[in-house]
Amino acid sequence: MNVLVIGSGGREHAICHALRRSPGLSKLFSLPGNAGTDQLGTNIPGDGNDINYALTVARQENIDLTVIGPEEPLAAGMADAFEESGLRVFGPRAAAAQIEADKAFAKQLMRQYAVPTADARIFDDFKLAREYIATRDEAVVVKAAGLAKGKGVIVCDDPADAILAAERILVERIFGDAGAQIVVEERLLGREASLLAIVDGHTTYVLEPAQDHKRLRNHDEGPNTGGMGAYSPTPAINETRMEQIEEQIIVPVLDAFVREGIHYRGVLYVGLMLTAAGPKVLEFNCRFGDPEAQPILLRMQSDFLELLNATVDGELADYDVKWDPRHALCVVMASGGYPDKYQTDIPIDGLPADTDDAVVFHAGTRREGNQVVTSGGRVLGITALGDTLAGARERAYEVVKQIEFAGAHYRTDLGI
Repeated sequence: MNVLVIGSGGREHAICHALRRSPGLSKLFSLPGNAGTDQLGTNIPGDGNDINYALTVARQENIDLTVIGPEEPLAAGMADAFEESGLRVFGPRAAAAQIEADKAFAKQLMRQYAVPTADARIFDDFKLAREYIATRDEAVVVKAAGLAKGKGVIVCDDPADAILAAERILVERIFGDAGAQIVVEERLLGREASLLAIVDGHTTYVLEPAQDHKRLRNHDEGPNTGGMGAYSPTPAINETRMEQIEEQIIVPVLDAFVREGIHYRGVLYVGLMLTAAGPKVLEFNCRFGDPEAQPILLRMQSDFLELLNATVDGELADYDVKWDPRHALCVVMASGGYPDKYQTDIPIDGLPADTDDAVVFHAGTRREGNQVVTSGGRVLGITALGDTLAGARERAYEVVKQIEFAGAHYRTDLGI
């Protein structure tokens, strides 16, 4: 099969890496890809969010399956356009992608169908938001309701800080149109975890759980980012808790889609807080998590292309995934200044060849001749396997220390 992967991040490199291991793969294309995907197939330059261009590429290259990685083209209706053109595509349609693209919609859906989540209010008027926040005595979280590339969440220990956050989002529009509405919710306490479910519209297959690290600095300090690292599996979700999450969260939200007349096919990402009162939803995403995809897909031993085809064909019912029993941990190396302003076009030196137990997934990179340079905030995701979490951690940081680029920043406490 000829496969086209839309996107250019670490998630897309991980998807390409998993697809490359499939004997059923003929040709692999990435639109636009990065310096890592370029080593696995053919990068096609251009705008990966341009739906008409993506359709043209799919037709010209005789693509049998298109995998849409990022949330932006999904929310814009790329999967709809491919289906309506008679082309096979992995990813939810725009109506289903609202679960990530519109946090207000997601919060209202959870409230209506009794999915456990934080208590919240939705505002598009700063004055009303300020009046409400002023009545709160405890920490709150202020979220841009739209797509903000993983950076639209501000955790505020003091209500005064939350008022400032609401003003920055609603009035100053630091997240652009994504901040036309905000969600103000209680801050949940507990341990975070991520679950990714593959959904074919009727059947759900839950992948191995993972733990993400969203804060910029060690000890979970600093601003939220798109993710500074992740590992899988996580001991936070055992078999009993997994059953609880499926029964109380995943099944009800997918049932909600059916009742609302929305067909969901693709990946449903569930960001969880494991509170003293039980698991509660922090967020839903409509695609593979980044960087969770890196350790999860590296551990997948089954044919990934077969899994995607089974999903598109609605044949997940009898599918079972085999996993590498080892642990996997991903360390994100980011540009200096991320998640705010940062420089690009910085040469990256010391990139090692991939091995059986360590892979360097590219995220914000591109190639200039024989030199790989930075092109984004999160630059690389060094992902390693180990018999224990500590072993995977040691191996990942061993590789990290071989790589150099000016201003490189990464957390040193992942997996501890």
